[in-house]
Amino acid sequence: MSAGVADIENSMDGLVGFGDLPPAVDALLQRGVAAYRTDKSMADDLFREAMALDRSVLPTYFCLYKIHCYSGRLNAARIVAEAGLEEAARQACWPADWRQWLDSPLAMSEPGRFALYTLKALAFIALKSERFADAEAMLRVLRRQDPTGTVGWTVIAELADALSV
Repeated sequence: MSAGVADIENSMDGLVGFGDLPPAVDALLQRGVAAYRTDKSMADDLFREAMALDRSVLPTYFCLYKIHCYSGRLNAARIVAEAGLEEAARQACWPADWRQWLDSPLAMSEPGRFALYTLKALAFIALKSERFADAEAMLRVLRRQDPTGTVGWTVIAELADALSV
């Protein structure tokens, strides 16, 4: 099982305990995290190399969409986050289209939490890209599937509320 997204997010400035990953993928992710401090392009290359080795490793998507978001490359972040969301949904046995998640409660698992966390990231990206209706649609799903806000979507909802004033 991989590390939780909060563990990964809080450790982007040091080595990360990604969990039980293929050793080659883990090594590339660790090198990418270290490179991020001084060479963002190299970090991107290392994360993409890790993804090429095994597209099922969810932390790789997180690392990639996070560095793109930090750098203001929102379209690149969105593309990677959407791919990560699709992979996490597949692993959680959820519908591939997040809009279908609103229909009924979904069983939570680590891939499911990653999917919800990534949907939160996509809502943030949508807000930053001034796609307010998309962000609100994503937040509706998050309210339904994570009513207590465990993946932190409430912060994005507050931002959305502030932007709509």
